[in-house]
Amino acid sequence: MSNIQQAAERLIGAHDSGTPCAPVRDLVDGVEAAYAVQDLLTERWLAQGRRLTGRKIGLTSTAVQRQLGVDQPDFGVLFADMAVPDGAEIPAGAVLQPRAEAEVALVLEHDLPHERHTVADVIRATAFALPAIEVVGSRIRDWDITLADTVADNASSGMYVLGNRPVPLADVDLRLAGMVIERRGEQVSTGIGAACLGHPLHAAVWLADTLARLGRPLRAGDTVLTGALGPVVPVKPGDVLEARIEGLGDVRAAFGTEDA
Repeated sequence: MSNIQQAAERLIGAHDSGTPCAPVRDLVDGVEAAYAVQDLLTERWLAQGRRLTGRKIGLTSTAVQRQLGVDQPDFGVLFADMAVPDGAEIPAGAVLQPRAEAEVALVLEHDLPHERHTVADVIRATAFALPAIEVVGSRIRDWDITLADTVADNASSGMYVLGNRPVPLADVDLRLAGMVIERRGEQVSTGIGAACLGHPLHAAVWLADTLARLGRPLRAGDTVLTGALGPVVPVKPGDVLEARIEGLGDVRAAFGTEDA
């Protein structure tokens, strides 16, 4: 068994058992190998019948990039069974070591197939934007991750919640859109669109270019989570989080208790 296969098996074991595993950086030499692990996991999940619904962008914060010693974001895959209705309960244990962050989600109306895209291309391809809460999680014990670990682990994807009111991009200034997350009325994270690579659309351009070069371009109907607008929020069983993004509205994530 190759190192890439061994890393994939380690992560699959954690995913299936609900018990976090050791880091995989001892098996994964560099980001290219880490994406090979992610690809292997994606192929396995697709073969099991999961449906791909889009992509997520991670590491859009310059502070987090410095922490991991990188100068660009990463990406992961979204599946239909990761989507949770607004306000519906996420069962305890459904996401390992969960944390939450508020993001702008873009839903595409047209493909983005070019090797290099412009912001205008992304605007023209986007049907609408939605507020989103991404519940990130790590199959790796204690979030002891490097870039290779998080990329291999599907960019630490967990679940995501989308708001219900679609907003055309012409109706909102995403760069200046303020964000707040509240836990039962208490502010626990604040931010702004500009915190996401200077503009959420810049992150979307990066993703569109990257995936097109890999031969897997973004397609009409894809949902793109463009990256966190503020600090990540640790999650405990029983928490209810509400995120509000100026111009986009609000979205809620509820977390079940251990007893439930």
